[in-house]
Amino acid sequence: MSDDEFFEFCQQHPELRIERSAQHEILIMSPTGSRSGKRNFRLNFQLGKWWEQNRELGEAFDSNTGFTLPDTSVLSPDASWVSAPKWNALTTEQQDKFAPVCPEFVVELKSASDSTKTLQAKMLDWLRNGAQLAWLIVPETETAYLYRPGQPEPEVVQGFENELSGEAVLPGFRLRLAELR
Repeated sequence: MSDDEFFEFCQQHPELRIERSAQHEILIMSPTGSRSGKRNFRLNFQLGKWWEQNRELGEAFDSNTGFTLPDTSVLSPDASWVSAPKWNALTTEQQDKFAPVCPEFVVELKSASDSTKTLQAKMLDWLRNGAQLAWLIVPETETAYLYRPGQPEPEVVQGFENELSGEAVLPGFRLRLAELR
């Protein structure tokens, strides 16, 4: 499918969560369970509170947002952020579809039906496409994997009593992991 055909296909099936790999394979994901939805809401709520105080820096997005990445994949992270210069460089038409931009910050929150190994590979896809900070959060083991460009392995944070820092990408942002229990 072309980019426009893929966008239309997704619009015709709003009940599905659909992504496209760099090889143009269509990936259909089941809806998350209620506990995962609760966690995702709390994750996005924390990001949203930070965004309210830092609107001039960029835009925050929820899990329904698809992005067309440089490798032609279309992925939808559970939470993400794009800097104002990148977002404002897009046309309105680009912003209305799957924006051709890689968010600088992405979060994937593992649900019960997800494979940690598959999500770890997806995090590397985010980095290859330009993400500057990518977090994979695994609630069952209370583990967070922090991915950064140029680092061969992610930093592992064990325990939801910790907070994660948005570092230089999201200055002042702190994610309280305990709220994701």
